[in-house]
Amino acid sequence: MNTVVHFEIGGTDTARARSFYSALFGWTIDDGPVKMIEGAGLTGHLNALGHEPSNYTVVYIGVADIAASIAKAKDLGAQVLVGPITIPTGQFAWISDPTGTTVGLWQAA
Repeated sequence: MNTVVHFEIGGTDTARARSFYSALFGWTIDDGPVKMIEGAGLTGHLNALGHEPSNYTVVYIGVADIAASIAKAKDLGAQVLVGPITIPTGQFAWISDPTGTTVGLWQAA
């Protein structure tokens, strides 16, 4: 646990981003609703939130207990930006560290 397990690249035009990253890095990127990236060394996906932040990159750190990790992060001066949100494969949250940098937390189901 506590290793980088996933990344997310957000933007306003996933089709354009898909074309760019595929051409630049040779990644295979699904064209379905979840634009999973293959060939990047760890799992990742492209996303368009439809609201701010419009353009972002987030790395997700795998944790054993997302609630405990959020509580510890808050004790250390972080703010919770998103979640935790449950999806079929687990739970995720975004925190802002004390310097303002966004980091994702991930607990697998």
